[in-house]
Amino acid sequence: MQVFVEVADRGSLSAAATQLDMSRAMVSRYLAELEEWVGVRLLHRTTRRLSLTPAGAETLPRCRRMLDMVGDMRDAVATPEAMPRGMLRMSASPSFGNSQLVPVVADFVRRYPGTAVDLLLVDRLVDLVEERVDLAVRITNEVDPNLIARRLADCRSVVCGSDTYFEHRGVPSRVEDLAFHNCLTHSYHGHGLWRFLREGETVDVSVNGSITANEAQVLMGAALHGAGIALLPTYLAVPEIVSGRLRSILGDSEPQVLGVYGVYASRRQMPLVLRTMLDFLVERLGHEPWDTLLAGQKM
Repeated sequence: MQVFVEVADRGSLSAAATQLDMSRAMVSRYLAELEEWVGVRLLHRTTRRLSLTPAGAETLPRCRRMLDMVGDMRDAVATPEAMPRGMLRMSASPSFGNSQLVPVVADFVRRYPGTAVDLLLVDRLVDLVEERVDLAVRITNEVDPNLIARRLADCRSVVCGSDTYFEHRGVPSRVEDLAFHNCLTHSYHGHGLWRFLREGETVDVSVNGSITANEAQVLMGAALHGAGIALLPTYLAVPEIVSGRLRSILGDSEPQVLGVYGVYASRRQMPLVLRTMLDFLVERLGHEPWDTLLAGQKM
C-alpha cells in the first residue's frame, strides 16, 4: 500500500522507487501483489504516463486511511518521553496565517525546541505532494476525499461595513436587501452568492459589487474605506468591529459556518511532529478564541 500511494502521488514507478529507496523492479512487484490481492487493476500503464483506473481511484483514499491507522498505532505505543523533532512545512491563507497561525507556530517551536516550521502563506490551493507541504490549514466545507483532514475549529462570518458606507447607502434590514447593495465578494468563497441560516431555514442571496478579491484582508480594507458591505471571517473582522471601525449587521441571520481543517496526505505514516502540531492547533484554536471578543457586542 505504501508503494501504491507513492506511485500514485509521484506519477511514475521510477520516482516512487527513488523516494522509497528500492529498485524499480521491486516497486512493480509490490504493485502486482496489491493488484492480485485486491483482484483488479489499479493503474493504467503506458510508456508515457501512469493513471489510476476507476478501481484505483476508489482504493487510493482507503489505502491512505489504513496507512494513517498504522501511524496512529505506532504513535500510541511510542515511549512517553518521545518528543517531536524535525521540519514541518505548512501552508495557509495569508489572512488566517498572519492573524492566527503565526503566534501559534511561534509558541509551538518554543515548546518543542527540536522542531522547525516552514510556513507558506499563499492565496491559492496548494498541491501537497508537488509542493512538499506536510500540513495545509484550509477553510472550507468541501475537503478533498483523497486527503486526510482533521477539523481544528469552526469559522464563522459576519456581514459588516463602515459607517461611511451606511450613511451614504443605508443599512440593510434583511439579508434579501443585500442584493441592492454594493457587496465586496471573495473570488473563491461565496462569489456571487451568500448563504445564511435564518429561523432554521437556509436563505441564499445573490450579491454583486464593484470589488472582488482573492484575499479576505483586501475585502476588509475596502470595507474600512467605505467601499461596500463585506462578508468577513470573524477571526479577521472582530478587532475592527470591537474598535468600532466596522459595524456588524443582520444579526438575525447567521452566515454559513465553514470548517477550519488541518489537511495532510499521509503517504506512509504520520510523523510525530505532524501529529503533535495537529493536537496543538486544536488546543489553541478549537474554542475559536477570536470569537470571544464579540461576547456582549450587538450583532
